Amino acid sequence: MAASDQIKSLIESFGDGDESRFFSTALQIAASEARQGHTTFAQELKKLIDKAKKERSLTTTNTGKTIPLSLPKRELSELIDVFQPTIKLSDMVLSDSVQSTLYQLINEQKHWEKLKKYNLSPKRKLLLVWPPGTGKTMTAQAIAGELGMAVYIIRLDGLMSKFMGESIAKLRLIFDAMIDHRAVYLFDEFDSIGSDRTNAQDIGEMKRVLNSFLINIEKDTSNSIIIAATNLPESLDKALFRRFDDVISYPLPETNQILDIIQKNTQGFSFSSELNNNEIIHLAKGLNYSDIVRACEETIKEMILGGKTKLNPLYLEEALNKRKF
Repeated sequence: MAASDQIKSLIESFGDGDESRFFSTALQIAASEARQGHTTFAQELKKLIDKAKKERSLTTTNTGKTIPLSLPKRELSELIDVFQPTIKLSDMVLSDSVQSTLYQLINEQKHWEKLKKYNLSPKRKLLLVWPPGTGKTMTAQAIAGELGMAVYIIRLDGLMSKFMGESIAKLRLIFDAMIDHRAVYLFDEFDSIGSDRTNAQDIGEMKRVLNSFLINIEKDTSNSIIIAATNLPESLDKALFRRFDDVISYPLPETNQILDIIQKNTQGFSFSSELNNNEIIHLAKGLNYSDIVRACEETIKEMILGGKTKLNPLYLEEALNKRKF
């Protein structure tokens, strides 16, 4: 294969997410360089290829498939939004119990081969519940960030169809993708498809989708992580809860967590005077994680746009107070 064709093949295989072809072409280039007498360069290429293979194997599933670097193809692109997260759990402020549960999942995922030797499987199915803005969606991103995975957000508007049976077929596509593409699969606003089957107002297609989800998640043997998030746990079908490894409830931030959230989200800036922690806690009590983060962002914007060099603690108090109503 000519050098130009090899380079073209290398780029095409990367774009298609075809890892096998990518490494095969790279090895061909190294061999070609060796034949031309460029042995030092060829050896360097071979070392780089071996190192890349080793690093990629850390995110390989037990079926040998790895995280894709590109968007899903064809019909899946209408059902899934994909992005690579940049945050980790250390970027979040979580209660001790939630943090412990999540780190346990991550530890089991990182050492799944050890567990497999004893016919055990790592935790990988989570149901996250509590009010909006408490960090459920961010948790999916942080887990993916810890494990070097992509996040696949299921587009429920694309999943649901007015045609009988079509929604079930689409759901099957998603569960099939979990085998081929190891990632964190997030079903946000899960109550829209997981509502109680005894609800007389539910249409037949919704009940069939829920039944299909129950069957698929029970049969699923992929090494992907499935996360369902809801603000309405009371509306979920009771059969769903036992299909998940853990059900995590997200409380509103407590006293110490409020101060931690503010510290993390104003990091790199200083205040013009000392914060009145008691007043801050009083104003932020009852607010969710997102509300407090936005109040911090507003305070930073006020400093920047006002041409100041330090944050105004009174403006932070005002921003928190506005979000209580």
